[in-house]
Amino acid sequence: MPDLISPPAPVAFIGLGVMGAAMAANLARAGYALAIHNRSRGKAEALEAAGARWAATPAEAARGARFVALCLPDTPDVEAVLFGPDGVAQGAAPGTVVVDFSTISASAAAGFAARLARETGAVLLDSPVSGGPKGALDGTLTCMVGGDADAFARAEPCFRAMGKTLTHLGPAGSGQVCKSANQLIVATTMLAVAEALALGAKAGLDGEAMRRALRGGSAASFVMENHATRMLAGNFAPGFRAELMRKDLRLSATAMRDNAVFAPATALAAQMLEALVQSGRGGLDSSAVGALVAELSGVRRDA
Repeated sequence: MPDLISPPAPVAFIGLGVMGAAMAANLARAGYALAIHNRSRGKAEALEAAGARWAATPAEAARGARFVALCLPDTPDVEAVLFGPDGVAQGAAPGTVVVDFSTISASAAAGFAARLARETGAVLLDSPVSGGPKGALDGTLTCMVGGDADAFARAEPCFRAMGKTLTHLGPAGSGQVCKSANQLIVATTMLAVAEALALGAKAGLDGEAMRRALRGGSAASFVMENHATRMLAGNFAPGFRAELMRKDLRLSATAMRDNAVFAPATALAAQMLEALVQSGRGGLDSSAVGALVAELSGVRRDA
């Protein structure tokens, strides 16, 4: 039996954005002794009020923790938190399981895992997630995990506090490859839905009636259920910002290139996200691609 990291073991969470704060709260709710760190302390106030311990640096957060979680915007942020001054590598002990829930480069994730093991004896797993802010709040995230299988088994109780579908996919970097595939599927489906709704509008169909018809058949999907509703309502308040989806599609394109995959859908989706951000919509939800397609099609909609 693995030495499970179960409550009330000491754990740490670094990166308290919309996703990270909710995930950290679920760890605390599960009974773990939680230390937290974020670039700006204001985002930690609610967790501190609930009993979490503030750590002034990533090294301090990692010191004594059996499980250290990161949830950060991009590859350079992860590298800085892991290996920069007062980084996790300065505080993590041999055997500590460090899990990066960020979406970053697969090759970088593999390199970071090797470096952390070499310098500290700690184990780094890459575990990008899917499920969005609601999944983070509800503790129902999908976790795509790469790295040492034994470390994943030891940390499974921590994962269970935050996620519902947990899949170990292979060596370090494997989780990031799977997340690149996930984002490709979501983005290309959004683009197809945007085009379909523009077609309906130009042909005089009622958009909501069309959406209901499509979600009742083989075209049904999470995107049709949720993002199509946003597109029709012109409600693009950010859930997952377009600029972050652009970053993820750039990672998808890199993964395709690195693995010599013929990827025209990836190329098109990546270019549409570039166009979306360049149109001034980078701070809106990524489903605002529906507004861009409508605009280019001569359909009058908001945003």
